[in-house]
Amino acid sequence: MIENLLNPLTFAQFVTSLFLAVLFLQSGIDKVVDFSGNLSWLKSHFSKSPLRSQVKLMLIAITVAEVLAGALALVGAAQIAMTGAKSLALFGAQLAAIDILLLFFGQRIAKDYAGAAVLVPYFILCVAEVLLLSH
Repeated sequence: MIENLLNPLTFAQFVTSLFLAVLFLQSGIDKVVDFSGNLSWLKSHFSKSPLRSQVKLMLIAITVAEVLAGALALVGAAQIAMTGAKSLALFGAQLAAIDILLLFFGQRIAKDYAGAAVLVPYFILCVAEVLLLSH
């Protein structure tokens, strides 16, 4: 079924899923490997926000969500290439969009408007992938 990747729509679905897999697996694995460093930075980042007492719980939740979104996107890309099925890639893209929305919310609450703005293209890509996979 790999010949299906010659179809432009299927190819776009495949490479976008791979992109999301790289993005979210790298980010999530970084948080696992350097949990204490990330926790320390985030405690400082949210020190003046209403979320300051929830930082550890938020870090755990976003880490799990990122690793799961990345894994679903990776397995989904393989599924697209091998069988043409798109369900796992779609779940990965949907979870990725929710992850970015949560990160965006946190950045806005922390009044890190530049950090929030950086997330917008990733959010657009996630939503575009959901739409791509809906066809």
